[in-house]
Amino acid sequence: MSKALHSRHNKIFLDKLRKLRESRQLRQADLCKLLGRSQGWVSYVESGQTTLHIIELRQWLAALGVEFLEFLNELDTELRLLEAMRLRAKPPHRLSRGAISQLVQAGLAMETAVAPAVPAKPAKRQVRR
Repeated sequence: MSKALHSRHNKIFLDKLRKLRESRQLRQADLCKLLGRSQGWVSYVESGQTTLHIIELRQWLAALGVEFLEFLNELDTELRLLEAMRLRAKPPHRLSRGAISQLVQAGLAMETAVAPAVPAKPAKRQVRR
């Protein structure tokens, strides 16, 4: 199955369809009679195992007594809210190894530039034999 079927956006869409049916106090078996489809098909749609074509969605909503454009506008609002929350909660950009190395090098360069000068110990002379 495609990745889109398991996306958070699709989950919101499917939850909205299921909640609409449940708010009308209909079982899947009741909805399937209204649609002229099998209960298994309704179950597959609600579980995300199959998708609805736009015309099927319009029929689904009509069977539940929901205005097509109203549903789409509500769904769009919910999806935009989700997207806005996702963008706000996005973790900081990860640095590449090259960028990390540059930061480490810059940090080391700053430490040596800022660190107080410590007099170096005189080197020991080697005695030749």
